[in-house]
Amino acid sequence: MSKSWRWRTGCAAVAFCAATVTSVRAQTFTTLVSFYGSSSNGASPLFMSLVQGTDGEFYGTTKYGGSPPYAKGTVFKITPQGALTTLHTFHGTNGAYPIAGLVEAANGMFYGSTQRGGTNSAGTIFRMTPAGDTTVIYNFSGGDGPQISTLIQASNGDLYGTTPTGGNGFGTIFKIGPTGTLTTVYSFGGSDGEQPDGLIQARDGDFWGTTYAGGANGYGTVFKYTPGGTATTLHSFDLTDGANPRGGLTQATNGNFYGTTYKGGANGYGAIFVITSEGSLTVLDSFDLTNGAAPVAPLVQATDGNLYGTTGQGGANGYGEIFAIDAAGALTILHSFDSTDGSNPEGGLVQGTDGAFYGATEYGGAYNNGTIYRLSVGSSHADTGRDLSGTSAVAFNGLPATYTVVSPTEISVRVIR
Repeated sequence: MSKSWRWRTGCAAVAFCAATVTSVRAQTFTTLVSFYGSSSNGASPLFMSLVQGTDGEFYGTTKYGGSPPYAKGTVFKITPQGALTTLHTFHGTNGAYPIAGLVEAANGMFYGSTQRGGTNSAGTIFRMTPAGDTTVIYNFSGGDGPQISTLIQASNGDLYGTTPTGGNGFGTIFKIGPTGTLTTVYSFGGSDGEQPDGLIQARDGDFWGTTYAGGANGYGTVFKYTPGGTATTLHSFDLTDGANPRGGLTQATNGNFYGTTYKGGANGYGAIFVITSEGSLTVLDSFDLTNGAAPVAPLVQATDGNLYGTTGQGGANGYGEIFAIDAAGALTILHSFDSTDGSNPEGGLVQGTDGAFYGATEYGGAYNNGTIYRLSVGSSHADTGRDLSGTSAVAFNGLPATYTVVSPTEISVRVIR
């Protein structure tokens, strides 16, 4: 629902060069696409987070659907306005069932993976041009594990990822060159973690990630891996502080790392945590089903400094939530899915260059095959009745806010609350 607010105040009510305006919460949610699962369309974008390409369009995958015969998932692109184009359909020999997202590499190509299919029916890594021309660059054998986490491109130009099995049987970290040479760089042993999922490269060059299981208590870990080959378990979850993290981590501008756990926490429905570079972990919030449950996607830090994410279940209607959380742990629910607009938003969010958030749901929508949505968070206006042309700063409750001087008597302010 689109809403706008306008204030009319006397000159004494607003201080300029350090103006203070009462904040207002406002969100506009739009379902851009409902997947229908047949013909050239796909179905069930799963643990996939959209990626915005350098062309401004968003790219992603669906686990099922696509052009027949033997359609086993798609790669698509979608404009910010909702025009969707299916770029590629998997048919088995070239991969099957992509459930992770894509990464756009420095060479302008997109790289991704499939859970099954390929030469050995054990999954693939593929390269795709922006036009949709796709090449399999690696076929998993089963012994090295199917690749299900989204790849990242490291500062050395190689792509890195994780497998939930393979190696010693507990999962691996690997790197692969843009042309397809794969090297397993670390194999987990269980006590140091099991089923790794999702890597990021921190600003100091080290890689950070989480494992779904294993560690000292069997509930998963947070780990660090250096490019030189050393892995360190920084934290083992004990259920009270969370259990079974699935979404990986996000390094915020303050240098700390933020993530979620699928289970555990104070209420058993998952938790949001922050961990320092030294390994000190603090639970910021525990989900209680009413405010969401079972988060599986990574958090994203937005331009306002807050962290945004989704829960795959729970919330007001039981179909998942979109939330924001600040550094102090104050949680705000921004949208509750009701199935008609999507359900199970397990793919996480990306903030577009337009400031809005974009994401996908596994189910729900017009055909119950998933959706792509946009969430614009808050615009409000202050009309003060005086000349505002010289305003140099606006603050909400003491915090800096993004603003535009619309006219000598009106300021447009972006509100995130």
